[in-house]
Amino acid sequence: MNPLPIIPPATSARRVSFGEAFRFWLKLGFISFGGPTGQIAIMHTELVVRRRWISERRFLHALNYCMLLPGPEATQLAIYVGWLLHDTWGGIVAGVLFVLPSVVILGALSALYVAYGHLPAIDGVLYGFKSAVVAVVLFATIRIGRRALRGPVAIALAAAGFAAIFFGHAPFPAIVLGAGLVGWIVWRVRPEWMPADAPSHGGGADAVIDDAAAPAPHTLPSRTRFVRHLVTGLLLWGVPLGALALWPGPDHTYLQMGVFFSIAALVTIGGAYAVLPFVAQAAVDRFGWLTAAQMADGLALGETTPGPLIMVLQFVGFIGGWRAASWTGATVGALVATWFTFLPSFLFILLGAPHVERLRGNDALSAPLTGITAAVVGVILNLAVYFALRIFETPQGHADLFAIALAAITFVGLVRFKLGVIPAVLGCGAIGLVWRLF
Repeated sequence: MNPLPIIPPATSARRVSFGEAFRFWLKLGFISFGGPTGQIAIMHTELVVRRRWISERRFLHALNYCMLLPGPEATQLAIYVGWLLHDTWGGIVAGVLFVLPSVVILGALSALYVAYGHLPAIDGVLYGFKSAVVAVVLFATIRIGRRALRGPVAIALAAAGFAAIFFGHAPFPAIVLGAGLVGWIVWRVRPEWMPADAPSHGGGADAVIDDAAAPAPHTLPSRTRFVRHLVTGLLLWGVPLGALALWPGPDHTYLQMGVFFSIAALVTIGGAYAVLPFVAQAAVDRFGWLTAAQMADGLALGETTPGPLIMVLQFVGFIGGWRAASWTGATVGALVATWFTFLPSFLFILLGAPHVERLRGNDALSAPLTGITAAVVGVILNLAVYFALRIFETPQGHADLFAIALAAITFVGLVRFKLGVIPAVLGCGAIGLVWRLF
């Protein structure tokens, strides 16, 4: 076995203070619109291009690891970079501030939804939002597909992913594992059939964390630190879950939510659009925490707020808790969903990142990621179809032609005229309001 290469000392003498990083992560939490793709683009612009806190190669290396993980990759990327800059507390602060603004904003919107969603004006806005959701998810499918579907194998994996979940109702983790395995096998047999992302050719020598930087002590693997983080993470997960089992009891909705969102956080790979079909299947069809229409409303509200789109799960917890115990239940449900959804992301980075840093330059890691990303395109397409089948039908069972037309026009605006997601959603809400009132 060849020894690991010796990395020369860092060439950059610049440092980023903890206070400077704190202010940036807080700002990022308020401006990170556009879903995971938009958030990663914002971080790339701010961290790589504008501030030069991290080089292009180091940024992409961290991103590739985060995309292999279950959970929200944009949040995990923020935790990873924060950890690189300022150790454990740097990662915790980066992740918390990236999520916190959306927790507060979406919580307020959820309360307004429950209190006033039955009013004609609010109902009209949400009616327009639903059409926008179908267009936005379909647009996300195309946007991700353009990047991910490079070659016939990737296209076949996307088609297989769609067929498996839409027709076969296959569990999402099985699709992910199967696609990753196929990607790795194809890469081993015919690597030209499974092309990976082209490497960056940027120098990165003037970045704070540059291509040639010697590893900081906290980025080196440590058994003691690994055990400490693991025990802390298990306690932060197990103690709240045990408390929910004691109060209000093992058969209550809260404990169901704690267990379910823990599972969702551990098995869903591919970002928010990939996690939502898994959540919708369980939350709507199995547990009955909310309806498919309410799920679409939650996605629309999530699209209009900053922060990770997977925050929609907080809305699911809020509505499910509201049905269980009114306002108190809504608050507890939202907190349970948020805690158990995001806790594993911190643990994945703090436990795994030191080992991933030692694997920089290993091309074999990209093969499973390529296969998984391709299959996820099919899963996201399934989400668009899932919403369309439920949204484009009137209560009388007829096709809602106005909703279909509004979604089609919005989709054309997103693809052809580069309309932003936020203007698209808000515009559809305004049109829905006018349509329902007048």
